[in-house]
Order: sequence, then structure tokens, then C-alpha cells
Amino acid sequence: MPPRAPHDDADTFSADSQIVVPPSFVALFVPPGRIKPTAPRAVIAQRHEFCDDLAQLLMEPARTQQFSLGITELDVLERMHAGLLGDAAVVSADEARWVVCRLAELLDWPQLFGAGAAPGVGPA
Repeated sequence: MPPRAPHDDADTFSADSQIVVPPSFVALFVPPGRIKPTAPRAVIAQRHEFCDDLAQLLMEPARTQQFSLGITELDVLERMHAGLLGDAAVVSADEARWVVCRLAELLDWPQLFGAGAAPGVGPA
């Protein structure tokens, strides 16, 4: 087995698993002016897996909502974002934003928050 090449934690963040956590998600756990995340590697990987799964689960409801309500893709993304921020929220506000960016990416829809609206917040 060939030796593993050194890698940057921000690029892979997968020491114990096959899951690759994108830098855009890791950035949710790095306060402004800092370079290290505030949460342990395992917690960030777990949250990423949850948020990515959530984005994938929302794909069909998003398509259905667009079709049944006859609204634009951006309207659907706004509604999804609002729902993620509701009283029964299971994600933080930053994670909700990331989930909606990831959902748009998965559906090949325009980004709700626009390119560069919040550096490091959308999916990589």
C-alpha cells in the first residue's frame, strides 16, 4: 500500500471516515479572525453528514413545491430556508443557509444568496 500523501485538514477533514467535509462547511465553525474550528473534527463531520443528507432529502419536496405551486426556483429556496429556520429548527442559521446552497447546487438551480454573499458559507 503506497504511503498516504499529507493533506490539509480543511480540504478533506476525514481522518476517521470516507466523508469529505468541504471547506465551506468547516468555515461555519471558524469564527471571524480565527483559523481553527470551534468544534471537534467528529462533530463537524457529523453535522456535515446530517446537513448534506437533509439537502438531498429536500430535493423532491422542492421540485414538488415548484411544480404544484407554480413558483420560481428562488421562491422555493426562500420557503425552504424559512422552514429550516422555524421553531422546530434542527440546524443552526448558518447550517440552514448552507443546506439551501447545497440544495440549489444539487438541483442545478440558481443560488438564493448569490455568489460571494457570504464567503465560505455555501457548498464547495
